Amino acid sequence: MLEPFSTQEPIRITAAGITVTLDPDTLVCRIDTPARSWQQDPAFAPHILLKNGSRLFFSQAGSICHRHYDSGVGTGILTSCEEFHTPDGPLPFSFSTLIWIESATGFVRFELIPGNDDCEFASIHWPAPFSFQSPRWDAVTVMPVMQGLLIPNLWENEVRTLPFHGQFCSADAYMPWFGQIEDNEGYLAICEQPWDAGYQIDHPAGGPGTRVGLYYLPSLGRLSCRRIAQFRFFASCDYNALCKAYRTYVKETGLFTTLAEKSARNPLTDSLIGCAIVHKGIKTHVSPGTLYYDSEHPERNDQVIPFRTRAQEIRRYHDMGLRRLYLHLDGWGGPGYDNRHPDYLPACSEAGGWEAMKELSDTIKDCGYLFGLHDQYRDYYMDAPSFDPEFACRATDGSIPDMTRWAGGRQSYLCATQAPYYVKRNFEEVLRHGIRLDASYLDVFTCNEGDECANPRHRMSRRECFERRSACFSYLWSKGILPSSEECGDWAMRELVFCHYGPYDFMLAKPGTPRRGIPVPLFNLVYHDCMILPWPMDRLPGTEDYMLYALLNGGAAYVDKDGAYPGCDGAFDEARERRLEEEISRWQVVASLQERVAKCELVRHELLDTRGRRQKSTFSDGTTVTVDLDKGTYEIITG
Repeated sequence: MLEPFSTQEPIRITAAGITVTLDPDTLVCRIDTPARSWQQDPAFAPHILLKNGSRLFFSQAGSICHRHYDSGVGTGILTSCEEFHTPDGPLPFSFSTLIWIESATGFVRFELIPGNDDCEFASIHWPAPFSFQSPRWDAVTVMPVMQGLLIPNLWENEVRTLPFHGQFCSADAYMPWFGQIEDNEGYLAICEQPWDAGYQIDHPAGGPGTRVGLYYLPSLGRLSCRRIAQFRFFASCDYNALCKAYRTYVKETGLFTTLAEKSARNPLTDSLIGCAIVHKGIKTHVSPGTLYYDSEHPERNDQVIPFRTRAQEIRRYHDMGLRRLYLHLDGWGGPGYDNRHPDYLPACSEAGGWEAMKELSDTIKDCGYLFGLHDQYRDYYMDAPSFDPEFACRATDGSIPDMTRWAGGRQSYLCATQAPYYVKRNFEEVLRHGIRLDASYLDVFTCNEGDECANPRHRMSRRECFERRSACFSYLWSKGILPSSEECGDWAMRELVFCHYGPYDFMLAKPGTPRRGIPVPLFNLVYHDCMILPWPMDRLPGTEDYMLYALLNGGAAYVDKDGAYPGCDGAFDEARERRLEEEISRWQVVASLQERVAKCELVRHELLDTRGRRQKSTFSDGTTVTVDLDKGTYEIITG
């Protein structure tokens, strides 16, 4: 039923104990639940950000019509917005919004529905964020930034900018949701089509308050398809409850895939649990003009460690009593780390070539250890022999984005429609040389946002980009190779067994950098029993012992990790003297716990003081871990 509302007074709908009241002039609403009212910020006007930087407000539509929406599953308000004008004339853009309450659950869904969208835009900002300004420490915004973050309304540091602009399916949001809680009453906002969406956050230093709201990106220049965000409201909750509600959601959608299921598919999954993680490299070549080129010490830009040296290190680990180990090997290809991808073969000749690399592989096998390679199929280096701009990602204006940051120099981005072909080409060649691979790492796929490509010969949306990245992981599965990537985006949860890390965001910043909030394990509260996460074990000046976080999260541990770039991705400990015997002793504590709880749900996490300096985790087998970050102490009680 689509009957028009006959009044310009506030429009109300009610179902399942929830009432939504829409202001027909401002197009913001209030949601009344049995526990409290949630008022969208009246100072925020839903709008379209155009390519030229100007804003087109929903309320500027020449024709706005509100109709009552009713179906067998809920009731709502359907609003059509048409006849937009700019100083340059009429804009060929129209859309509808649908706000409706699901009768069975009380969930409120906000749907953005395209009409005529023959108009390129930069982003659409709707629905409006809720007013959340109480000057209280216990009023918190719950954000899935990397492992997870709580931002109290009175947090002393500003939070406004993030590396990926809050885009979902990137390191800014391992999971596509956020929430806010005050007086134990809260809401959870889930973006159902996260590949073309993100969030904006605004927390001024000291507060009071935090504003967080959704935005939608165009798909190849258009609105293209319906966009849906669902809001769930809680009368009594904390961040644990929000995580468990999202865990239920991903079980319903089919993303949720446990380690037990992955182990049944490939028993090597169990062999990885309890491994000491060792991260080493072979060849480094840093091109002039890149961010990490060392002009003062040019000899540091080119280094080679022979494969046989790495094999000797493996034997040393074995002689020292390490019963389980996984070697992640960087820079094994001829060009060197982060160079000439995807044309990375053959094995580095200066380090001994294919023969020496096979000897390393055989040594790892003889020691009963696991072996995996670092590889890269997004960065598309312009000096790669097969580079062709025809296969680089192309923007809708015909341009090809490029950058010069990493060691290999100038690059664009490989259209992900091509990535599975290169993965197959390269790995078939590695395997043909007798290299035994137990796992492998496809870099940045789960850290960076999705790409899109407007080349009509291999046109690709962001959603299709993630599908092609998943196809690369599936190829590894077909070869009996456990897939991993840089971080832990939940879009890849069906395929990924482990990753390089899933850290708290402060761990990748220089020690002493002001923190964005209180770190909490939101990702692990949802997915702990689905994925193996290695944790850094650093003890850096001015910060806490990171081993405590490995224990809190029941994860894997790095025993020896050489950073690919100094001062990047948490590599701040080059000057620290490593005492391998001590690192092995610390790993044994973490590994013993991981072997017990790896396949257990992290059922609850608690902050035992207001700033989270004492924390406690509880796993589904009854095991608890309590840490004091200031004292550097921990207590493990097994269930």
